[in-house]
Amino acid sequence: MSTTMDTDHPGTEYRRHPGARILHGPHRTIGGVEAWVIWVLCALFVVWLFAIQTGYAVVSPEIQKTASLTVAQISLASSVYTWAFALCQFFSGALLDRFGTRPLLAIAVMFVTAGAFLYAQTTNMATLVIAQIVLAVGSSFGFVGAGYVGGQWFPAARYGLMFGLVQTLASLGSAVGQPAISWQLDHMTWQQLLNGFGAMGVLLIVLFALLVRNPTPGPEALRQATARPPLFASIFKDLGKCFANRNVVLSSVLAGVSFGSMLAVGVLWGPRVMEARGADPSFAATLTAMSWLGLAVGAPLFNLLSDHWHDRRTPAIVGVLLQAVAIALLIYLPKETTSVSMVVMFAVGLFAGAHMLGFTVAGESVGGALVGSSAAIVNGICFIVGGVLQAVPGRLLPDNPGLSDYGSALLMMPILLVIGALAGFFIKETAREPSS
Repeated sequence: MSTTMDTDHPGTEYRRHPGARILHGPHRTIGGVEAWVIWVLCALFVVWLFAIQTGYAVVSPEIQKTASLTVAQISLASSVYTWAFALCQFFSGALLDRFGTRPLLAIAVMFVTAGAFLYAQTTNMATLVIAQIVLAVGSSFGFVGAGYVGGQWFPAARYGLMFGLVQTLASLGSAVGQPAISWQLDHMTWQQLLNGFGAMGVLLIVLFALLVRNPTPGPEALRQATARPPLFASIFKDLGKCFANRNVVLSSVLAGVSFGSMLAVGVLWGPRVMEARGADPSFAATLTAMSWLGLAVGAPLFNLLSDHWHDRRTPAIVGVLLQAVAIALLIYLPKETTSVSMVVMFAVGLFAGAHMLGFTVAGESVGGALVGSSAAIVNGICFIVGGVLQAVPGRLLPDNPGLSDYGSALLMMPILLVIGALAGFFIKETAREPSS
């Protein structure tokens, strides 16, 4: 057995059985400088992988030409990433609950880096699919990992806001990244661009290995760690507890249709619809970036409004319904009008910010010990729905689709958003009035 010092009570030791979670102490200043350094690094990881992920909307036409692929194959490859991500996501949250961020996040960055380099070597469908799967394994720890850090290194009352800020930074990165990637493709090949992303990943690996730690738990958390069952039994037990919670399931449905629609629009279909409406590819990428800019505003905004009104359900339901209206306008506006298109794309992202309340509700419904698992389930459902909304329309579209073809294929998005809003009515309120 080894011993661990309680940094809150110097001189006290707690015995730790072999196989219990490896702890790195003393690192327990909640909300302190180290907490912010680790959170910023995790946020940078999310921004970087989001840039790779959403850059697919801009790079995919070049890959399609180089590898002689069809639109259906490009959309299928995009959905393979999404489904692989969703599958890994369910386990990543439970692993974070079990082991913490070190060394898991450094390993995750390694996978994304390897995926970026593989991505740059794409010459056929098989290579593209393998690259997408490797990227997905690493990426599954990114967003949930940043949310986990916010929940472990900061006060519990700030969990939703810290998670929203991660989404804000990721969305801002996507909003800036898509036009930047489009501009860079005029000055370099898409292979060089993706190799550049891989080089950035090597730097992140070093920073994560050197700086990211787990917060040292107090005596109660140590006692729980020594009593944990074997790894796989623990993972499935934690997932089972979360899936048995009605709020986790319903908030996953609401968040899933909201972010899934946003992902499908922001990663794949947004630029294609805009091009069918008459926009040139570079301007279509700029318009799509407006949706990510909207999400950057909406992600923390809905949490702030929810905290102010002490109401999780109503802002979530209203936001998802307004998102349905915005996507319907995106699909069915007859012609490309610059000002109207920019407002509509911004609104799609702004109201998609309501999906962040799904993470807040799920986390508040299960408690701190399962916060990683609950966040992973919500995020996993988000990407499963996103995968469906990327793959299915691709199967419905002809080889050279027009605007009316997109209108028919993408009709499922506003329909699913209405269903998600209906699920919100059955969520049990988790917001608490401040104590007097």
